[in-house]
Parts: sequence; structure tokens; C-alpha cells
Amino acid sequence: MFRRLLSVIALVSLCAVSPPAQASQSTAAARSAAKPVAVGTVNINTAIVADLEKLPGIGVKTAGRIIEYRQKNGPFKKVEELMNVRGVGEKNFLKLRTQISVGAAKPEHVTPQQP
Repeated sequence: MFRRLLSVIALVSLCAVSPPAQASQSTAAARSAAKPVAVGTVNINTAIVADLEKLPGIGVKTAGRIIEYRQKNGPFKKVEELMNVRGVGEKNFLKLRTQISVGAAKPEHVTPQQP
């Protein structure tokens, strides 16, 4: 009887110790799979999908919508216009505000002028 009780206690204590070790491993894996943090600021008028995806809360679909909005409406004049894009609300914008900028858009095609 005593041996059974002792083995049950040992089993319970092992089970109690194991989950945190597994949780820490899964947390570490989640961190390594997380998106890289954007360094500096991203110009939303010239950024490509890969650049936009580095921003927190911006995935492939939202990055595509930002570029589509930019193509339809022209370059962003101020960063607040980003909230006009579906998927970027005020809460998400507040997280992004310090990491984005607007500047002159790259010219699509520059034709040299003939003299």
C-alpha cells in the first residue's frame, strides 16, 4: 500500500513538473517563428509587401491592401491616411505610428526629355 502511494506521489510530481518545461520550449519556438522587428521607419509610399510585413500587425493581406490603396488613390500624404486601408484600424495604427513615414513616392516611369 505504501509503495503504491509513493509511486502515485512520484508520478504526480513528475507530471506537475513537465508542463512548464514543455511550455517554455513552445514559447521559445514561437519567439523564433515571430516576424522580424522592423528597424527604422518604413516609407509606406515606397515600401514593398516584404517591407510592410515587418511591421507589427501587418500580414500579407493587409500589406497587399496598402499597396492596392496606394495604387488607386496615389501616394499617402500623411501617415494617418493608412487608417483608410481595410484591416488597419486606429488601434493598429497607434502601434505603427512611430515606425512608418510618408515621403515622396518613387516615380513609376521616368521618360528622358528630348532637347
